Amino acid sequence: MLTTTIRLDNQLKERIASVAARSGKSAHAFMLDAIAQTVEQCEVDLEFSATADQRWKNILQSGKTVPWEDTKSYLAARSSGESPRRPPARSPGH
Repeated sequence: MLTTTIRLDNQLKERIASVAARSGKSAHAFMLDAIAQTVEQCEVDLEFSATADQRWKNILQSGKTVPWEDTKSYLAARSSGESPRRPPARSPGH
């Protein structure tokens, strides 16, 4: 395991110690958890962005999308337990 040193201002260090103690953790464990959660969230965000970029690229290449009204109806049916067909993508105005 590697050791990394970080410099914290006194106010942040005190806040971390206080919150860590109230949550039943050491300041070290609290900071490790915070770093791990931040890394995981960044990974999720990057994957989301990559997926969005690919989908946008597909829209630009095909010129087809699913109209919002069709999407809303589909999602409403799914949320009420139905198994509707996915609405087809189509060129705008068709």
